Amino acid sequence: MTSKISGGVKVSVETYYQPEYSNPVSHEFMFAYRILIQNENSFPVQLLTRHWFIFDSEGSRREVTGEGVVGVQPIIKPGGEYQYISGCNLRSEMGRMFGYYTLKNLSNHQQFEVGIPVFYMTAPMKLN
Repeated sequence: MTSKISGGVKVSVETYYQPEYSNPVSHEFMFAYRILIQNENSFPVQLLTRHWFIFDSEGSRREVTGEGVVGVQPIIKPGGEYQYISGCNLRSEMGRMFGYYTLKNLSNHQQFEVGIPVFYMTAPMKLN
């Protein structure tokens, strides 16, 4: 698990290879990732948007942006946390992702960005 703290919010990521949804012969590799967002501030926050940068080992680069995560814009109370699971498909056995969330301080309505740490996705067959 990899973690990063910015803006008083800790973001931790854990990845999993999904062999049942992958087809290496067709260069299709599916990964799931679990994200834990912990609000270490004294004020509640709301996650408004996400922005991802996705790279694979063949040199492909994608950007993904959108509202919320997995269809919601969660509110996280002080000392609280929010967790979700999502996925990413790659055309190679290895890749990496990172990005940021835009959050809103619900006490003063100011928006701020929180970094998502770089995390790596590697199919087990690549580790041998």
